[in-house]
Amino acid sequence: MSISTWDEIRTAFHVARMGTVSGAADALGVHHATVIRHIDSLEDRLGVKLFQRHARGYSSTEAGQDLLQVAQATDDQFAQLVNRIKGRGDEVSGELVVTSLATASSRMTSTLTRFQEQFPDLIIRYLTGEELLRLEYGEAHVAIRAGSKPENPDNVVQQFVPQDVALYASQSYADRYGLPANLNDLNGHRFVGLDNFNSRAPFFRWLASSVSHDQIVFRASDGRVIRDAILAGVGIGFSTVWEAERYPELIRIFDHRPEWSIPTWLVTHVDLHRTTKVQAFLRFLKEDAKTW
Repeated sequence: MSISTWDEIRTAFHVARMGTVSGAADALGVHHATVIRHIDSLEDRLGVKLFQRHARGYSSTEAGQDLLQVAQATDDQFAQLVNRIKGRGDEVSGELVVTSLATASSRMTSTLTRFQEQFPDLIIRYLTGEELLRLEYGEAHVAIRAGSKPENPDNVVQQFVPQDVALYASQSYADRYGLPANLNDLNGHRFVGLDNFNSRAPFFRWLASSVSHDQIVFRASDGRVIRDAILAGVGIGFSTVWEAERYPELIRIFDHRPEWSIPTWLVTHVDLHRTTKVQAFLRFLKEDAKTW
């Protein structure tokens, strides 16, 4: 059923309730001509008369009564839905949808778990990947975005904890090729990196300008693949400190440098930002992130 059809049915419902075009127009906040047009259009669409016109107003035909019963039930269900939605705005329940890059999962998953322990009626949906979910379409409540500051004017954007990045190698790589002594000792070493040399990632821009391209012997578009290649001993590569902590077999070659860090942002849509559920999670996340 199209929106225009529902508008016409809703108009007919109010005409049946009020008994007059003017009464229905007042209830709907529209001009009486709009009411007449909706009734005429709906009767033409259905091929039946819904109302008998008389001096005192409109009275429903048998077909109109059938329509009235369906419209009444639909209107009641919609009113119940509105009440549930309004009530839910004051609760931390239902679904909480959070999205981020997969590299944040080592921290976010435990944070989400602890948050859910406080609100056991909550269903967590944690969606990771390269795709940017559209907050304006309700695809997520909270997004953690990396890189340059998001500029959508309909979003509330707050600076979050940066992801520190460092160079790592596996023990098998170290046994086979040794490790560079310092940042000036990179010649002759093999590296793992992104397949896109135009990437704006600050750490990869640094790598692309610090070693020759033929030293980047393994290239991938997915950070998880790059991590797996580092673990397999293919070469030296970048990893977030958060992610590398999960793999004690990785050797951090140098401490992270500020210019390698990835800025991150908490992003919410303006329509959902002030809801109880989103505010509760944002407060919890910011406090928890102090320990990261």
